[in-house]
Amino acid sequence: MNEQPEVKRPQALRNLWLGFGAVALIVLAYVCFTLGSRHTENADLAYKQQAAKTASQRESDATAIEQLGGNEFKIIAFYASPGFIHRGDTVDMCYGVSNATTVKLDPPEANVWPSANRCMQVTPKKTTTYTLTIDDGKGKTANQQLTITVK
Repeated sequence: MNEQPEVKRPQALRNLWLGFGAVALIVLAYVCFTLGSRHTENADLAYKQQAAKTASQRESDATAIEQLGGNEFKIIAFYASPGFIHRGDTVDMCYGVSNATTVKLDPPEANVWPSANRCMQVTPKKTTTYTLTIDDGKGKTANQQLTITVK
């Protein structure tokens, strides 16, 4: 009499879920691929930036070493500021040496030692000529003189 056709809803629902699962799997694979690619690109960029930074630092260090005398044995600087003073005034005397093992100041005004840049205050009572002498520890010496005029 009134027979209704049989509805296969469970099969249709199952096909819907299978289709959704396939789409979700494709989307997930795409997202994973995209994130993985970006991670690799970011890692490559970070590596290149670090390499550039390292090269720049190495170049900067080499320049600094060269400015400080490199591997030469020498007096880089020996000066006083100001070079002319009145009796009782104090003056800054500065020196810089490269690859020296000992440093000597004559007449002795302060303790001195090997340094690329060191200043000390001195108060000469009369016009004085100072001699800075350096030694490399292997028998090689160098010296330089500086006169501070006192009026």
